Amino acid sequence: MTSDESCSSESPLACDLDAISVSDRPRYDELRRMVAAAITGKRELSDGIAVQIATERMALGLLAEWISFERKCCPFFEFRIDVAPMSGPVWLSLTGRAGVKEFLAQAFAGTAN
Repeated sequence: MTSDESCSSESPLACDLDAISVSDRPRYDELRRMVAAAITGKRELSDGIAVQIATERMALGLLAEWISFERKCCPFFEFRIDVAPMSGPVWLSLTGRAGVKEFLAQAFAGTAN
């Protein structure tokens, strides 16, 4: 496979909301609002961003549910949840290939730093 062929097989850096069914859209929108409200900090990564999540605003199970929707419409993201011991901070990392970091900077521009 040439490098041109491998690039053409990658998903575009654009969200495809049609990947989330009409019946699931209200739940996805609710979870998206919850994620935005739960962000208490943000840090830049070399290939994306990490956001700190206040688990009193959004439980880990709900965060995982949001990820299950988000990966359908944005298959180019890699997700990681880091949970510190003893009720320490929870960080959600969103990373990916070239261009993802810039995409995320725009998507999370209004969130806490």
